[in-house]
Amino acid sequence: MSTRYYDNILSKLESFPSWSPQNESVLLEPYTYITSNPGKEIRGRLIDAFNLWLEVPTSKLAVISRLVSMLHSASLLIDDIEDDSQLRRGQPVAHKIYGVPQTINTANYVFFLAYQELIALRDQDDFESKRGQRLDAIVTVTDGRDYVPLVNLIGVYFQIRDDLMNLLGSEYTKNKGFAEDLTEGKFSFPVVHSIHADKTNHQVLNILQKRPTTPTLKIHTIDYMRTRTKSFEYTLMVLERLEDQTRKEIRRLGGNAKLEGIIDFLSVQPIRDGAYTESLAENIH
Repeated sequence: MSTRYYDNILSKLESFPSWSPQNESVLLEPYTYITSNPGKEIRGRLIDAFNLWLEVPTSKLAVISRLVSMLHSASLLIDDIEDDSQLRRGQPVAHKIYGVPQTINTANYVFFLAYQELIALRDQDDFESKRGQRLDAIVTVTDGRDYVPLVNLIGVYFQIRDDLMNLLGSEYTKNKGFAEDLTEGKFSFPVVHSIHADKTNHQVLNILQKRPTTPTLKIHTIDYMRTRTKSFEYTLMVLERLEDQTRKEIRRLGGNAKLEGIIDFLSVQPIRDGAYTESLAENIH
C-alpha cells in the first residue's frame, strides 16, 4: 500500500473538511425523529401568551420559540436515556432506534446549534437595547412588573400535574406506558407523599426500589396510594390551590386571556369531576 498520500499531509490539514447537508441530516436524525411527533406545544403557547405583556418583536420571538423547542427536544433525548424509557409520545424513544451514542451526540450537537443561535440573537444590532430589555431579564418589563414568580409557579404546577397524570392518566399510559414513573424509580410528588403519609409502611419505597416493569406491582402501588395514603386526593388539593394562586397572579398582573386559556387546558377540575375515573378503574382492576 502506497504512502504517497502522506507526503504533503500538512497542506491537506490546512483546510477544513467539507460538511455536506447529508452529513447534517445524518447527525440530526434522532432529533428529526423526536420532533416529527410533537407534543402539545405548551411551551410555545406559554411564550406566545407571555408576549401579550412583553411585546417582543415577532422576528425575535420566533427565534426565542425555536431555541426553547430545540433545547427542550434535545433534553428529552437525554432524559429518555437517563430514565431508560421505552416510549415517548406513543412511539419508541430515539435511543432504542439510533442507539445511545448517536442520540447523545445528536442532543449535544443541538445544544451547540441552539447556543449559536442565542449568540447570534444577542449580537443583533440594537436588540432590545433601546427598550431597556436584556435576554437575562426577558420576563421583566420596563414598567416594573416581574413575571418570574408567575413563571416559576406555572412550572411547579405543571410538574406536579405531570407527576399525577403519569400515574392516573390514560393518555400517559398510551404515550409513555403505564405508570412509567414507578418503573423509573422516580420520587414524584404523589409518591413522596405516600411514603411520608405512613412511615410505618414501606411498601411504596420497596416497590419503587424494584422498579417494576409489569402491571401487577404497579397496580398494587396505585391502589395503595389511592385508598390507604390518599396521595392522589392530596395531590389534587395541592394542584387546586396552585391553580387558584396562578389565576389570581395573572389577574394581579393585568389579565391575560391566552394564559388563562392555557390554565383552563391544564386544569385539574376534569380529574376532580371524574373524567379520568374510568381509565383509572381500568388500570387498577
